[in-house]
Amino acid sequence: MSDEKDKSLDVFGIKPVAKSVEKVTDATVDGARAFMARICLPAAEEFGLLLQDYVKSWRASNAAKVAQKAEQKVVMYHTDADVKVHPRIAHNIFEEGSWIEDETIQDMWAGLLASSCEVTGLDDSNLIFVAILKQLTALQVRVIRYAIENSNKYVSEAGWPYADNVQCPLNTLKAICQTEDVIRIDRELDYLRSMELIGSGIGSGGFSPDGDIADISPTPLALNLYVRGEGFIGSPIDFWSLEKKGVKN
Repeated sequence: MSDEKDKSLDVFGIKPVAKSVEKVTDATVDGARAFMARICLPAAEEFGLLLQDYVKSWRASNAAKVAQKAEQKVVMYHTDADVKVHPRIAHNIFEEGSWIEDETIQDMWAGLLASSCEVTGLDDSNLIFVAILKQLTALQVRVIRYAIENSNKYVSEAGWPYADNVQCPLNTLKAICQTEDVIRIDRELDYLRSMELIGSGIGSGGFSPDGDIADISPTPLALNLYVRGEGFIGSPIDFWSLEKKGVKN
């Protein structure tokens, strides 16, 4: 490979990283390009060129993985294969998702892309979840997913989805967060509270000053983020087939 061609691969300034990444297979690139052409024609050419011209780049590899995962979720949740995504959402998801290697977060970006797909391609409602997800660390995503997957979820008398309280001891949180840094855990929970993603009431969420058991109760906003991040376009009520508290399925 010539020096000129080698330099062309470093458009993101990450050539040392890109050189350590295995070349994305042609099948992966072609599959991702075909998927984008189907769901987002206005952006398909640009995305295809990104994959074709910078196939060895770290970002292109991550973007292709997001596209692959999204296609699988579209097949799972959409009965109509002829679906489109708003170009603004597609741009934001690939701009942000291409920087992520963490598979859990990649899955959520893919889910947001899949749940943005519908017949007209004009639905921009997932922009709020794109804005939220791009601000979250991998640690925070692990906490949210644990809280939601380990909570009892219901429909309120007024018809809104909600989750019961989830109280989590510090030692359990260390395992969830994969760190012994308790100060980091505390501040990350504070941030989740400020984003209104955890907390069982006004001003709650995280640790109290005198305790080592954290309130990580997921809020309705967190439930909606989780569901859309799974690729499901409906409500949390439909996703989990929720019932009012005390009512048996």
